[in-house]
Amino acid sequence: MRTWLPLTAVCLGAFMLLVDVTIVTVALPEMSADMRTGFTGLQWVMDVYALALAALLLGAGSLADRIGRRRVYLVGLGLFAAASLACGLATGPAELIAFRAVQGIGGAAMFATTMALLSASYQGRERGIAFGVWGAVNGAAAAAGPIVGGLLTENFGWRWIFFINLPVSALAVYVTLKAVAESRDPHAGRLDLPGMATFTAGAAAVTYAVIRVGENGWGSPTTLGLLGLGVAAFAAFVLVELRSTRPMLDLSLFRSRTFVAVMAAGLLLSGAAFSYLMYVSLWLQSAERMSPVAAGLVLLPLSAAGFVVAAVAGRLLHAVPPRLTIGGGLLLIGLGALLQAWMLDAGDGWTALVPGLLVTGAGVGAATPALAATAMGAVAPARAGMAGGALNTSRQLGTALGIAVLGAVFHAGLRSGLGEGGRGLAEPLASGGAGQVLAEAPAGAAREALTGLVEAAFASGLRETFLVSAAMGLAGAAVVVLLLRGGTPAAATPLPRPRGRSTGAQDPTGAPVVRN
Repeated sequence: MRTWLPLTAVCLGAFMLLVDVTIVTVALPEMSADMRTGFTGLQWVMDVYALALAALLLGAGSLADRIGRRRVYLVGLGLFAAASLACGLATGPAELIAFRAVQGIGGAAMFATTMALLSASYQGRERGIAFGVWGAVNGAAAAAGPIVGGLLTENFGWRWIFFINLPVSALAVYVTLKAVAESRDPHAGRLDLPGMATFTAGAAAVTYAVIRVGENGWGSPTTLGLLGLGVAAFAAFVLVELRSTRPMLDLSLFRSRTFVAVMAAGLLLSGAAFSYLMYVSLWLQSAERMSPVAAGLVLLPLSAAGFVVAAVAGRLLHAVPPRLTIGGGLLLIGLGALLQAWMLDAGDGWTALVPGLLVTGAGVGAATPALAATAMGAVAPARAGMAGGALNTSRQLGTALGIAVLGAVFHAGLRSGLGEGGRGLAEPLASGGAGQVLAEAPAGAAREALTGLVEAAFASGLRETFLVSAAMGLAGAAVVVLLLRGGTPAAATPLPRPRGRSTGAQDPTGAPVVRN
């Protein structure tokens, strides 16, 4: 039993931080009513967590290699627990958003070290078992998030989606201190603080600009200024990384077409498959009057299908070229979104989404296992950790940008469906207030007419959201087909300035790479 205590410690943290990506989804309407926050505030509650994860993953991995992976993991657990408590006690949306960002920082410290800790704790057959269990826990976290969030919100209130993290964090800290040994990279260099700062600034500015589009418009000085700031920050990031002797992300990795394809696929997969779930949940609970648990169950087909197909794909499709598994998975994600757009009409209920959710989940399950292996195979073994961290960063950044982009599309679709006379209802509907809007309408024909208008508005907003999601999925499939050629890629020729990083690393055969 003691043998598997390190696995238990790592899986507790991984499950908790991944559940918190989606657990908030079904709590948004109650959160909005309790804290009186609007649509933009709800977007930030979801987005700032993913943004912090994306911005700090590579930096957290570098820090862990330098000062110790167990130490960084424990600090991440403590920070995550403290931020969860603060989120649960928040009295206003600004506080909640700020502490969600701190949660994301703690989550990045945990996420960047989990695979490295497993690699250092197990060898041979036990390592294979440990990574298999860890992968299953990751899949279960995606499926459990909406359900756990619904149960807690419905029975105890939305604040308990954060309070539940406290006992789990305490148990993870105890087991980690008891059973996990320290490891580090003796050749790790200095932290790339300029790279971390410029990447974070660029991602935050672009995300904020897109979230504000609903209020400011694409051509407003605010939007254009923020987009310009984001572009400038990303340009500065590129210059910093090119000149650094120890870059956070070695840009020479992008000489590989395979690596470029995998990064683009990770970004577009997360944006296309998961970012619209927030808006579906708002529709289900406000317009369809479903409970948080019921809304979570509606979203279950996507994660359940992904879990099942990933398990099958890992066993049966390992010899299939990644061009087919990744490209085919993204194609299914795009088709699943198209199916939802085609089947949903005004007055339709949640059943209209189920076929599309199943197809999308199958695409996620087919593409995800091949993404990591292909990223590792696209680079030299000494760069495997950096490649794994870059892939995780691209996926979290895809979620953050996807929520922002699809939020602007959803809001515009709502306004279009409401028409000129109902434009003023767009904000209360988008922030989960459909029930209150209908309750305040006079009974009789007027309420029936307003109900029809609300249903048409949500159908319009969601259809446009699904269409943009479909475009992202199909674009990802096209990129993969164009850039990935042949069979499973071999490791690339070693590039300059090799740095061995073990945060999330695997060699091209799938075995984790460790440098203690």
